[in-house]
Amino acid sequence: MNNALLSYRDAVLYRSGEPYRILAGAIHYFRVHPDLWRDRLRRLKAMGANTVDTYVAWNFHQPKRDDAPDFSGWRDVGHFIDLAAEEGLEVIVRPGPYICAEWDNGGFPSWLTGIPGVGLRCMDPVFTSAIEDWFDHLLPIIASRQASAGGPVVAVQIENEYGSYGDDHDYIRWNRRALEERGITELLFTADGGTDYFLDGGSVEGTWATATLGSRGDEAVETWKRRRPDEPFFNVEFWGGWFDHWGEHHHRRDAADAAREARKMLDLGGSVCVYMAHGGTNFGLGSGSNHDGSQLQPTVTSYDSDAPIAENGALTPKFHAFREEFLRAQGIEDAPELPVELLAAPAVVPAQSLPLSAGPELLELVRRAGKPVSSVKPLSFEQLGLDAGMVLYSADAILPGRADAPTESRVKVAGLNDRAYLWVDGEFAGVLDDVTGAEGLPVTGTGVPAKLEILVENLGRINYGPLTGHGKGILGGVLINQRYTFHWTQTPVALAEWAAEELEELAGADFELGEPADTYIALPDSGKGFVWLNGFLLGRYWDKGPQVTLYAPAPLLKAGRNHIKVLELLKPGTVVELREEPDLGPEEAGPIAAAELP
Repeated sequence: MNNALLSYRDAVLYRSGEPYRILAGAIHYFRVHPDLWRDRLRRLKAMGANTVDTYVAWNFHQPKRDDAPDFSGWRDVGHFIDLAAEEGLEVIVRPGPYICAEWDNGGFPSWLTGIPGVGLRCMDPVFTSAIEDWFDHLLPIIASRQASAGGPVVAVQIENEYGSYGDDHDYIRWNRRALEERGITELLFTADGGTDYFLDGGSVEGTWATATLGSRGDEAVETWKRRRPDEPFFNVEFWGGWFDHWGEHHHRRDAADAAREARKMLDLGGSVCVYMAHGGTNFGLGSGSNHDGSQLQPTVTSYDSDAPIAENGALTPKFHAFREEFLRAQGIEDAPELPVELLAAPAVVPAQSLPLSAGPELLELVRRAGKPVSSVKPLSFEQLGLDAGMVLYSADAILPGRADAPTESRVKVAGLNDRAYLWVDGEFAGVLDDVTGAEGLPVTGTGVPAKLEILVENLGRINYGPLTGHGKGILGGVLINQRYTFHWTQTPVALAEWAAEELEELAGADFELGEPADTYIALPDSGKGFVWLNGFLLGRYWDKGPQVTLYAPAPLLKAGRNHIKVLELLKPGTVVELREEPDLGPEEAGPIAAAELP
């Protein structure tokens, strides 16, 4: 701490020996197109922030075990940090390796969590060895940009909200040493919920403990005075908004309510980081899932999070409310005028409706979408080396009955993660999910072999709680009533890796542009599936909502002809709409409480 730019004593935070407070906002480089990084950082600075906070998503850099981590292009986290410095912001880095963040698998690569028997987030040598290899690649990028080296990085987090997962304090101390041994000399800290329970599990002696909460900040400050009396209070994740699950409402938090809560903590001398200041988008297959103990809760493609800086960069009423509080905390009562270019509405493509061509029949498409792999029992995504996308499982099964007396049976999928589409002899039989898989679907048999084909869709890996790292696919088996079916063929469908050749035959729509601008893509008569724009996988859509439109930022479009491709899984539509405004669905308003951790 003595060599760090930031330090603390007697519950006061100092910067270069002067009393200081962090006024920060979270922006994740992996959720924002790199051409927009500078713009979003500039908007954060205009909100009155002095610091930007970002996670590092390991699986974004190293999705395959045998590949070296990639830090180029969109994955150039060093460049993101450099841009923050150029915009006058200091940087807090949260390298995990676990990040939660509503990001797929909490940031862990699936090849790591798929190692049989691996112990996550504990002193399992298989786990810690993998972390050391990852940190060997990542931490030099961060260390070379620390304040001690003339850079903007002023603090680095140890793990993430560990107190809501485990109590292996040896692991937290090991994580701290792993950072220090690789050159991290700036202020280190842990982050946990604002109660005794979370502090018990996640905080360790000799390391600054920070909080994550959305309300009752004054109560958390009192907890810190009692539990960590020498440490300044810092809410490193102040939940000014919240994320959405498919099938629920879009969360909305009143701007004045959020600002009042921030003021409480600032008036008590605390520091605040708004999570999220700008949420961005879960492009591709990046969105994770939660699990409420009974069923999977997949997160939507948008990560707007009702943030002060909207998904498209627009400055919301919440931006102005937080700006007032951040400037007030710095003794600035009269806010300077904002630059005109920040106040202007982002340019959009004119609204239009486009005919959507017919695509191939889904079952025929996925049958030839990958190289088949044979096994006796069904293989999981992890056993197939597939991170995301879908797998088509095929086998022959005898369905009970006679030609003169057909019999109804049930096809059951044990340990189904996540959503399955069933065909029997090429005829669609219905949809199963992680809850209904054990109940099965009714089929009629005549005592002769029938071909079962089950397409399993990965809806996003669990990112929070004891089920983090849970596998995908068919983890138990397939039964006809109580009888298992064996001898399977699996065809991986690696959607994230599809190139022009695979996309060519999908349903599509084209449109012309004179100049790139933002647009919002809707498929009003389609059911569920995936959308590509000019070969880039935007993300998932689903008519169960709440999200209706997919945000397509201007850098993904081009002057001239643009191509939209659609893979529909259930209800092929006939039209694609380009809209001028986002539609994230019907709203659910209210404060974000500490108890609302998923």
